[in-house]
Amino acid sequence: MKRIILIFAITISLVSCDKKTKVEKAVEEIPLEIKVERFDKLFFETSPKDIAQLKKQFPFFFPPGNPDSVWLNKMQNPLWRELYTEVQKKYSNFEPVQKELNTLFKHIKYYFPETKTPKVITVISEMDYNSKVIYTDSLVIISLELYLGKGHKFYQFPNYLKQNFEQKQILPDVVSSFSTQQIAPLTDTSLLSQLVYYGKELYLKDLLLPGYTDADKIGYTLEQNKWCEENEGYMWRYFLENELLYSDDHKLGNRFINTAPFSKFYLEIDNDSPGRVGTWIGWQMVRSYMKNNDVPLKEMLKMNAKELFEKSKYKPKKNGE
Repeated sequence: MKRIILIFAITISLVSCDKKTKVEKAVEEIPLEIKVERFDKLFFETSPKDIAQLKKQFPFFFPPGNPDSVWLNKMQNPLWRELYTEVQKKYSNFEPVQKELNTLFKHIKYYFPETKTPKVITVISEMDYNSKVIYTDSLVIISLELYLGKGHKFYQFPNYLKQNFEQKQILPDVVSSFSTQQIAPLTDTSLLSQLVYYGKELYLKDLLLPGYTDADKIGYTLEQNKWCEENEGYMWRYFLENELLYSDDHKLGNRFINTAPFSKFYLEIDNDSPGRVGTWIGWQMVRSYMKNNDVPLKEMLKMNAKELFEKSKYKPKKNGE
């Protein structure tokens, strides 16, 4: 019997690998080339007399009503120029990132063939960590000042934010922004709806960033991801026993969904937990749904949270199993 089970397991593994290989081969063959424009470099290296030409080329970065003196002052401001110097040190050669972006957009084209291939523009902005990447229909704007490395001297932020100011987070952030165009928006504020919404976002990263670790996809350290794996059963039991799934208490988002130094069970484990554990639980729920249901990706992305949960057969292992 053990031998039969082993043979079956190996067969399933080989079929799964073959399927993955077929997908990746199909992705590689997609004819696509991403264009990257370094607006950050153009802006700080443009002569003041040529600013009109730059405004004509990138009108969306120059809102009407601001005199040229605003932009000239920024070009010449020592702090902005120092920041530009640091960005150039890190990204003087953007080709490695561009290659990764190219692979990402091939995956996007494979799973979402109707999606336009956007132009990628790099900028230096105001260190708004809530808008590190902006994905629109035809543009992807990446704020490079927020990917200099968590230990950079310019970052006066808490560690739980700085840990994701790394180059390896550029692509996961692109997918996060892209996902807002593909996932049905939240229609209620229940914890379950939030779990499923962000679980769908992370499942897209499984498909679009197959070479990334789970920790990098969600923006955790390896230790934080391991904590979630080891405490999955406990967290799920806590949600059920406290009847939180269908609660629309607005505090639940801050406790379990939003970026934070830790999650808030109001117990001793809070000190060891990472923030956003609800999104991690939602991820496992969506993975379980896709494993147990043969449905198109786009259908799942539009499905309401209650139906997805009920059909997911999600049942985490008990702690210690």
